Amino acid sequence: MGIATVRVCALVVGLFAGCAAACAGGPPEPVGAPETISASPQNPQPSAQPEQPARVQPVDAAALGASWRPGCPVAPTELRRITLSYIGFDGRSHRGQLVVHRDVVGDVIGIFEDLYSVRFPIEKMSTVDHYPRAADELSMEDNNTSAFNCRPLPSGSWSLHAYGRAVDINPLVNPYISATGDLQPVTSRAYLDRTRTDRGMIRDGDVVVRTFAARGWRWGGHWRDPIDYQHFERR
Repeated sequence: MGIATVRVCALVVGLFAGCAAACAGGPPEPVGAPETISASPQNPQPSAQPEQPARVQPVDAAALGASWRPGCPVAPTELRRITLSYIGFDGRSHRGQLVVHRDVVGDVIGIFEDLYSVRFPIEKMSTVDHYPRAADELSMEDNNTSAFNCRPLPSGSWSLHAYGRAVDINPLVNPYISATGDLQPVTSRAYLDRTRTDRGMIRDGDVVVRTFAARGWRWGGHWRDPIDYQHFERR
């Protein structure tokens, strides 16, 4: 047998031996450890805390516009304008304003910070003087979250909104219903169906009701006449 033939035979024998070892479960050739890669999430969630702190400012009669008038049960000096962050229906952070009594400023800031942290959606947040004659109906139809408005109840006594001690949240999707069928806003009939799952709806026991209750605020959704799903108050 020639030298070349011997080399070929040796190569073939070696190949068969390698195959036999692999089939018998022989140890694989060692490889290096995989490279560790650190990657950021493709769509990181916005911070659960507001990027800007709440800002509190005094107000006067001129700043309150049509929402206040002489004869209202509180003077402008008893009220404060709070600029707050909230999560909009678009899922983004926005800034809005509420006017409340100075005694509940701490409550309101804490409540809306808590609602921001759980990303509860609020469509709009403007003081009612942005609407003609500070009309509550127009603000509600616009699904605007608001607080102070010097207006009476149907009974003739002052609403707690007139004291800056009540907040209405997403009022279009959380309507007011009286025992006689009075509906506010008048455009909210579709939302009498509380099995709907629209953004910003409030339900008994949900995070909004619990957050207000933890600070001593009552929810109008627990009432019988009227039922007021949008309304939270503290006396």
